[in-house]
Amino acid sequence: MYQSSKSLFERAQQSIPGGVNSPVRAFKSVGGTPVFIKSAKGAYMVDEDGNQYIDYINSWGPMVLGHAYEPVVKAIQAKVALGTSFGAPTELEIEIAELIKSMVPNVDLIRMVNSGTEACMSAVRLARGYTGRNKIIKFEGCYHGHADCFLVKAGSGVATFGIQHVPGVTAAVANDTLTCAYNDLNAVKALFANNKEEIAAIIIEPVAGNMGCIPPAEGFLEGLRSLCTEMGSLLIFDEVMTGFRLAKGGAQERLKIDADLVCYGKVIGAGMPVGAFGGRKEIMEHIAPLGNVYQAGTLSGNPLAMIAGYTLLHELKTNTDRFSSIEKKADYLKDGLIKVLDASGFPYRINHLGSMLSIHFSENDITDFEAAASANNARFNQFFHAMLKRGIYLPPSAFETWFISDALSYEDLDKTIEAAKEALAEIE
Repeated sequence: MYQSSKSLFERAQQSIPGGVNSPVRAFKSVGGTPVFIKSAKGAYMVDEDGNQYIDYINSWGPMVLGHAYEPVVKAIQAKVALGTSFGAPTELEIEIAELIKSMVPNVDLIRMVNSGTEACMSAVRLARGYTGRNKIIKFEGCYHGHADCFLVKAGSGVATFGIQHVPGVTAAVANDTLTCAYNDLNAVKALFANNKEEIAAIIIEPVAGNMGCIPPAEGFLEGLRSLCTEMGSLLIFDEVMTGFRLAKGGAQERLKIDADLVCYGKVIGAGMPVGAFGGRKEIMEHIAPLGNVYQAGTLSGNPLAMIAGYTLLHELKTNTDRFSSIEKKADYLKDGLIKVLDASGFPYRINHLGSMLSIHFSENDITDFEAAASANNARFNQFFHAMLKRGIYLPPSAFETWFISDALSYEDLDKTIEAAKEALAEIE
């Protein structure tokens, strides 16, 4: 069934570390051979052996309207004929910046970069430059990319591989990175009390997606906002996953919390390599060439990424019923999964917000990384493979959220629910 993928994986390991260019793709958490994808359209992916899958990764979030969304494809095709990279400004960069500002009212200025990692890394550097402080607070299990400071007790791939002390991250960097449990406001207060006037910023996924989907507890984000305002620190929202997915204005709009800086990726390029960070004018003016906080990138504002992102964001802005459509599908899937999970007899928790969802095989509520790690993740691995052989492509780790796209039909959702019923009957 996976002969081509097996052959390609063996070949890849001769030229690429671990055979993959991003660790979670190696299937080490769930076991087995990674599936090599040949093509994707709408809600489906097709592997090199011709197997078709209903996709719940959606390139880790950006395919809100499905793969190879026709207006995006046509826009890229038209733009590529004019050149692939200039290393010089274009009008299109202004247009997408103006579009983002119109969708996110508390963003005055925005800088385009090349990935979510780069966006978060640059936002932290800016926060340090703006405040004159060195320390940041991040949350155990939140993953903000692979910059050194973010790999201290990170989630997602780092958690998947059980790497919590990463070689190459210096002690000085680790000492300036303060961590505590997600949803634990008292722990954050204690960090501020013990590090007076030293904390430049808090960076957080407003809805965690790298330890499964974990929504914020009531009052948690509000408490962080108040603490940052009181202590003169900046609140940075990492909306690489949630931006323009949970609402037109992202998690800030959905949860009614304004961050000082916000980081984007994935969605703003419709799956092309792109990221961005933005915020209030008085903060963003500290970025070069206006200020002394340096950030640069030859491919920043790449025209192909910009036209792809502009086309998708324009659709999401002008047709906001897309968000309610996706959410109805996520609700339908959740309700169906609850029925089959209840019938299975396995203890479980489903976490869900908007079009993000995850299943944890646990008797305990999943509110932070420790709870996610203590779930029966071996059972999830069995479930993953049982679903995969039935044509359902889930994230290959219990520490990743599922992403719903509007390309899914209700027939696809019913097939997924039926596959889950069969998979649960098969596993231990």
